[in-house]
Amino acid sequence: MGVTEEITLPLKLNHVSVMIIIALGSNLRFGNKEPENIILKAIEAIDRLYPCPVRSSLYQSPAWPDPNDPPFINAVIASHETGDPYEILESLHGVEAAFGRQRSVRNAPRTLDLDLLAVDQLVISPDITNSEKQKVTGKQRADGRDLSLPHPALQDRDFVLVPLAECLPDWRHPVTGFTALKMCERLNKANIKTFTS
Repeated sequence: MGVTEEITLPLKLNHVSVMIIIALGSNLRFGNKEPENIILKAIEAIDRLYPCPVRSSLYQSPAWPDPNDPPFINAVIASHETGDPYEILESLHGVEAAFGRQRSVRNAPRTLDLDLLAVDQLVISPDITNSEKQKVTGKQRADGRDLSLPHPALQDRDFVLVPLAECLPDWRHPVTGFTALKMCERLNKANIKTFTS
């Protein structure tokens, strides 16, 4: 007979064991769901694909690039799973679509935005050739989809780095070598607030 422990979030785990890191954002309702509920339901959906025991708190940030748009609710999650990054990205696009994501105007308000921040310590640049992609991932992409890993804007986005530094402070950027906490300390975080309903 064992003792049951209650696990509360956010949960931090050893950064070495993390394989997939995903940022979530929402600033539009979907059906009767507010952005914070969309984020929580999206985490549940992703968790069924890639179990994500590492989860940040929810944060609120001004919309970017137009702060007049509704504010975003943001979070970061991480999984010990791994896989082909293009298949992971395709799965994330499926989750976005299930929550009404419309890809019309770049950086427009959206019901759900999922960014694949990192997969293992892979470094993939959109300018590498298909044969180089095949060497990295074991698969050749003929569909023209571009993917950059780690996410090329990760180190510049406070709405990504604040939740990332909360749940994975020791995670190291595979190109710069900086930890999430160090990258976060470099930014002005005045506009990022812990979300309270």
